[in-house]
Order: sequence, then structure tokens, then C-alpha cells
Amino acid sequence: MPDSETEIPVRSVSRPRSNAPFFPRILEMILAAGRGMLEGRWAGEAGPGTLADRCKLLLTHRGDASGLALAEEVISSYEQLSQSEQTEFLGTLSKDFAIDSEAVLRAADRYRENQTLETVTALRKSLDPPVKKLFRKLNAVPGGTRATVKIRERLLALTAEHPELSGLEADLRQLLIEWFNRGFLVLDRIDWDSPASVLERIIEYEAVHEINGWEDLHNRLRQDRRCFAFFHMTIPGDPLIFLQVALTNGVPGAVAPLLAVDRDVIDQYAADTAVFYSISNCHRGLRGISFGHFLIKQVVEVLRQDLGNIRNFATLSPIPGFRRWVENAQADGLPAPRSADLRSARELLAGAGVADLEGYGQDAQAAFVRLAAYYLVEVKREDEQPLDSVARFHLANGASIDRLCWAADVSETGMKRSWGMMVNYIYEPKEIEKNHERYFQAGEVAMSSRVRKLARGR
Repeated sequence: MPDSETEIPVRSVSRPRSNAPFFPRILEMILAAGRGMLEGRWAGEAGPGTLADRCKLLLTHRGDASGLALAEEVISSYEQLSQSEQTEFLGTLSKDFAIDSEAVLRAADRYRENQTLETVTALRKSLDPPVKKLFRKLNAVPGGTRATVKIRERLLALTAEHPELSGLEADLRQLLIEWFNRGFLVLDRIDWDSPASVLERIIEYEAVHEINGWEDLHNRLRQDRRCFAFFHMTIPGDPLIFLQVALTNGVPGAVAPLLAVDRDVIDQYAADTAVFYSISNCHRGLRGISFGHFLIKQVVEVLRQDLGNIRNFATLSPIPGFRRWVENAQADGLPAPRSADLRSARELLAGAGVADLEGYGQDAQAAFVRLAAYYLVEVKREDEQPLDSVARFHLANGASIDRLCWAADVSETGMKRSWGMMVNYIYEPKEIEKNHERYFQAGEVAMSSRVRKLARGR
């Protein structure tokens, strides 16, 4: 298992490991034997009646081969249910496979009376709900991890209307955190020679700047571009998160030149800057389970090793919450200079709208840039972290806010997010860990002097 982020192995997804097929073949042989055992055991019988009954049987089942086959059958049966039937089944899991409160209290009483290894072990066991044991068994078969991720995705969509499912969702989240720790992740470089199935998923999963078909994807995988993804050993060929990188000269202030299909391709060994312009999480069922911080740090190290000419590591990032904040913020709650900017911005937007950025004069542009800097640096959640989700991500990973970019993304999506404004974050290799520690220990936001002046100038 790797000892640090920089030791996560990197390989090309187009070159699979030579021994990769071996274990799946063995497992399939065991499963085939187990399926035969189940068929023989249930010959002439219907077997356990409901899916919940089969889950209960799996919890107490002995026998590796038949147990794997039973787990496989549980997953298959769940996937064949209608959405309403799935919701009903998940409700049964939440109720009937939860922690036994009485058993917890008894174990706690015994621990309180006599604090030994035996009583603490019993207490820990009582706090581990049967549903976790169930999903650990399901995870042992091919497709089990993927099925668990999909079930959590379904739960996340249901908990608003079915709060009783929140406990089950939390249990699965904890399991997935354990299963998706960095020791089980593999960093792959995606290129044009990668399998078509992987490339199709990159097009499908891209969440920041839409990929418009194969020509667009090919453009993003040319020699002055890089794409890296994390994969999990139990979900081969399906990325968990991926990062797109542009090799440029200088830090760009607009995204259109990076995405242009007819752009001039530069020599990768002549570039001096690596621009992280898009990072996409691929599975909604893994929401809240972060591997992005490992990904960026690892990619920085890979690029430093492969391309000694790269001196600058930067992003061109969206500011997804900025427009919503401007539309809803209370001017009276801001420092006087920023409240004046807010009122001016709203007056301008009410009169001119947001479609024609070229019609905005220098004063208007400056007001929006100052507001964006204030929003990124000073506007916080209740936990004192930045309100903007992308800012939280990069600052927590050790980046610093370097520059606000006016009219950087004038696409429909860019206008909806932040009236076309974007931001450059800088990853300075020698400062990454220091910035990370200061952010979490003291709530300190790393930023350039120009951003500090824009955000806090009076």
C-alpha cells in the first residue's frame, strides 16, 4: 500500500496489467460451482420467498461458493425491481437490518461494569449494524462494489422524501469511505489509445466543460493535453474522478482558447505551465467521498517528473455560487465598499441584463471583480469554510487564489454560474502542504496580494 500520495502507481489505461484476468477467472469458477450448489439445494422449491428473506439467509449463510452465488443472486434480484419496489426494499433494510438498540445497551452496561478487551469488542460488534455485514458480503462478488455505489446514489435521491432512510445512507457512506481509501486507487493516464469504453465514459461524465463528441475529445487528448483518472480495482474501466490538463505558455485567463478545436497545438516540451481546467466526479453515489485532493497532488508530481520544463501549476476554475450569492446577498451586511459594489452590480444587471459583457464599462467590470474576490475570501459557511464549493476544494488542497478572470467563460453555463467570471488557483509545490495546514489549523486562505487588495481593500 502506498505510504504517500506521490507513491500511488500511475499507468496507462491502454496497457492493462498482465495478471489482471487471473483472479476474475478463479472467482468465476467458484461462482459457477456455487450456482450449481444453490440450484441443487433449492431444487423443487421456491427458495427464500422475498428479497429481504434472501438477505437474511445471506447473513447467516456458511459456505464460500454458495454464499458468493447467493450474494450475486441478491444483487441481480434487486436490480430487476422497479423503482417503487427498490424504495420499499431499502425501507425494509433500514428497519430490519439496523442496530439492535437493546443489544447495544446491554453491551454498554457490561463494558461499564468491567472494561476489558472482551467487553469493548462486544460493544464494538453491537454497534456494527447487520446491514453493513450484508453489504460486505455483497461486495465480495463481481459488481458488488458498483451495486453498492448505485444503491447509495438511489438513497441520496430518496432521503429528502424518506428521512427514515438517512441511517442506511450513512452506513453505506461509511462502508464506501473504507472501500475507496487511497490504497485501493490506481492513477491512469487517459489518452486516445485508451479503450473506447473508457473514452465514452469520459465524454459522459465530463461535468465542467461539456465534451461535444469524439472530435472534441480527440482535441483534449492531443500532445499538449493530459487527462488523468483514478480507478478502483473492483470497478475496472470506469473512472471515479478525472482531471483534464492543458500545457500552455503562461497562465490563461479564458477557457475558450483551451477548448478550441482549431487551436494551434504547441510542443509539450516548450510549455511552461500546466493548467487544470476541469475536474469531474463520475459517480453520484460517491458524493462526499473525496479523492480529488490525492488526484491533483499526484498529477503535479507526475508532470514534474515527466516534463521538467513545467514551472507553473494553475487552474482555470469556475465560481459556481457567485451569481446566486450576488442575487441574494444583503448589502447591509457587507463592508461599505463592497455593499456599494453590490448595489451597482444589481442596478446594472436590472438594466442591461447579463448577455452582453462587452457593454460593461471598466467601472462595472471592476465592481464585479471586487465582489468575486470578496465572495471567495470572506463569504463563509457556518463552519467558517468558504461558501463556494470549488474554492473549498482547491484551498483545502493547498492552492492559493491568484487572479480573477473577467469574461473567462461566456458559455451559457459560465454565464449562469458567475456571469462568465473564473479564477486562477495556483499550486506551488513547495507551498502546497503549508497552505493546506494553515487552512485547516487557522482557517487561513492563501491568496496573492492583488486578490487580498480586491477582497479586503477599503
